This record gives sequence, C-alpha cells and structure tokens, in this order.
Amino acid sequence: MKILTHKLHFSFILLLMAICFVGCKHNGDRQKKEIASAEKNQEKGIPENLKWSERMMLSEMERFPEASKLDFRDKPKWSYTNGLVLKAAQEVFEKTGDERYYQYIYNYADTMIKKDGDIRTYKLSDQNLDMLNSGNSLLFLYPKTKEERFMDALILLRSQIDTQPRTKEGGMWHKERYTEQMWLDGLYMAHPFYAHYTKMYSEGEEAEEAYDDIIKQFDLIQQFAYDPETGLLYHGWDSSKKQKWANEQTGTSPNFWSRAMGWYGMALVDVLDYLPEDHEGRDKLIGYLNRFAEALVKYQDMESGLWYQVLDQGDRDGNYLEASGTAMFSYTFAKAAKKGYLPQKYMNVAEKAYDGILKNLITVEEDGLVNLNQVCAVAGLGGDPYRDASYEYYVNEEIRSNDPKGTGPFILASLQLDR
Repeated sequence: MKILTHKLHFSFILLLMAICFVGCKHNGDRQKKEIASAEKNQEKGIPENLKWSERMMLSEMERFPEASKLDFRDKPKWSYTNGLVLKAAQEVFEKTGDERYYQYIYNYADTMIKKDGDIRTYKLSDQNLDMLNSGNSLLFLYPKTKEERFMDALILLRSQIDTQPRTKEGGMWHKERYTEQMWLDGLYMAHPFYAHYTKMYSEGEEAEEAYDDIIKQFDLIQQFAYDPETGLLYHGWDSSKKQKWANEQTGTSPNFWSRAMGWYGMALVDVLDYLPEDHEGRDKLIGYLNRFAEALVKYQDMESGLWYQVLDQGDRDGNYLEASGTAMFSYTFAKAAKKGYLPQKYMNVAEKAYDGILKNLITVEEDGLVNLNQVCAVAGLGGDPYRDASYEYYVNEEIRSNDPKGTGPFILASLQLDR
C-alpha cells in the first residue's frame, strides 16, 4: 500500500511538473511573442497614436537624419530651410521634453559652427537675408550650452544687418545680387531673428533703434508691395523699377504668390513675440496682420479649405492648391487668434485649412512615415535663368512632396492647433 501511495505521489509530482513545464513554456512563448511584437512595432516606425506635430517631426528626422542636409542636400548647408524645420523641432521639444528633438537641433549647430565661430557655407559678402533665419537655432542653444562659438556665430550673423545694402527708402535688399529689391520672403528670413537677438542682447538706444528699423521694413512693404484692390501683397518690389518683372510705375512684381504671403504672415506673428509691449509699432503690425487676414480669407477655397499657388487666380488652367502657403496661413491665423491679435473667427479659418491639408495633402506610409504632398519646391524673382514672376512661371515650378518649406510650417500649425 505504501508503495502504491508513493507511486501515486510520484506520478502526481510528475504531472505537476509537466503542467508547470507546459505553463512556463506557454508564458515564455508569450513573452517572446510580446518582445517580438514590440520589436516589430519599433520597426514599424512612427506610432500613429502621436500627434501630427510629432509624427511629421519624426518623419523629417527619418528622411533627413542630419539636419544639415535638410532640403534634399548631398552636403551640409547653412540655409533658411534648416532654420525653419529646427524652429519646429524646438517647439516640439519644448512641448514634449523629448531629448531627441533637442539633439537634432544641437547636431546641426555642432556640424555647421566651427571652433572659432565661423559658419560653414555662410558668406557675409553675399548679404543674403535668407541666411539669418537659422540664427534662431543658435539663440535657442547658446543660453543652454554657453558655447562661445555659438555666440561668436550669432555676432557674425547680427553684423550682417549693419552692412546689408538698402534702398534709398531704407529697405533691406533681399541679397547683394538682387539689387534694390525687397521680397516678402526677406521679412521672415531676417526680422524674427533680428527682433529676438535685440530682445536678448541689446539695450537702451541700440535696442530702440533696432525695433524701429524692424517696423520700418514692414512699413515699406505695406507702402510699396500692397495692392489696395485685393488687399494682397506682391511677391517683390524693385525700388529702381529696372527689373524685367517690375511694373514700370510701381516697381512691383505682377502676381500674388501663396508662399510669399505665407512668409509675410509668419514674420508678423513671430516678430510680435519679441517686440516690447509698449513699443508704438506694435499696434501697427497688428493692424497689418488684420488687413492681411481679411484679404486672405476671400481667396480661401471654400470646398477644401486650401489656398492656390497663385492666390487670386484659382480658376485658371494650371493653378493648384498648394501645401506650404496653406500651412503657413493656418499657423499664422491660429497663433494670431490665440495671442489675441486677430478675432477668434480666424481660429476656425486655421482649423478649416488644417483639416484641408489632412484630407487632401497628407499621406501615411505603412511604417508610419508622414508625407506632405503638393509643395512648390522653390520660386523667386530674376536670377539666372531669369524668373519673370509671370503666372506661367509660378504654376510651372517644380512640385514635390516633403519640401521643408511645407513640413516646417505644418508642424508649427499642428502645435498651435494642438493636433
């Protein structure tokens, strides 16, 4: 009997061990599956549960692991497109605290700024306003890092403003080689940086003169590039009236380009971040912003919420609903409405534009990579080959996906709308 009991007891133990083995194996298999699933999800790329601001920022970092090669470049470049996307990266970092975004900004500066503060690929002699925009990333980094090379680079960029050639009215030329010309683009490229630098590092009379100078640039654009019939602003103004694209009487270029107006709107709302509350020019800029908004809503496509490449000619053959200008307008309206510069109805305009982008211009790949489509790659005035600013010129420039001049403003608009 004892032997039988022992046998039964032994069999029971074996059975328990078998059950344990099967259970442990099952748990182990499940854990392996969970790990494999997690690894697979990591491989899948960009999670869809993030907000669009992070999804697009991570997509840009995936497309351009080196911020110095943003804009589809083969070699590192100091340029305005880098500064635009890095401004977006800064705001995503400030919202999320995710160090990946900070590191992306820092790596750009680390690559482009030499030990002596010289900036790779930058030439002061070009007197190119575009090059000032990336200075904003240094204004963000220097207080955190205290690296003197960053301060030296900032001083170099700020010195350009003092030597920038100007029209007889006092307007900054867009570049040394674009003589006597002001472009709407230049207001964004130079003046948020100029205002931000002034707020951080200038005092007294020097600061007052700088703020007055910034206001003057907007005054001149309103005086010479504004069209009273439409309320829109022409892309450029040649004070000498000698360019082939310039109107013989007014000096303005002949068309209203969406992104040029977008640069101008962003310039207004971003400069206001740094202009002192008691500066007399503040109300003037807010007035310009309201005039800008009132004009633009008249040309928004009611069905899609988007804007056309050539703003006031949506019914002409070849024109198309363009992503970068629309994203810039969405950002401008949302930020201005939140800040109280514009009536709250413009928040609805911003939302409609943003929803139009999501519905019509955003595609998502299987790995989660987000694409922004239908972006005008580039458009300018004059140069070689000559750009005549005609309707045909604007609608026939290259259209591409994920141009940073579209993705950057899309991220900024996403943040303003908390999307």
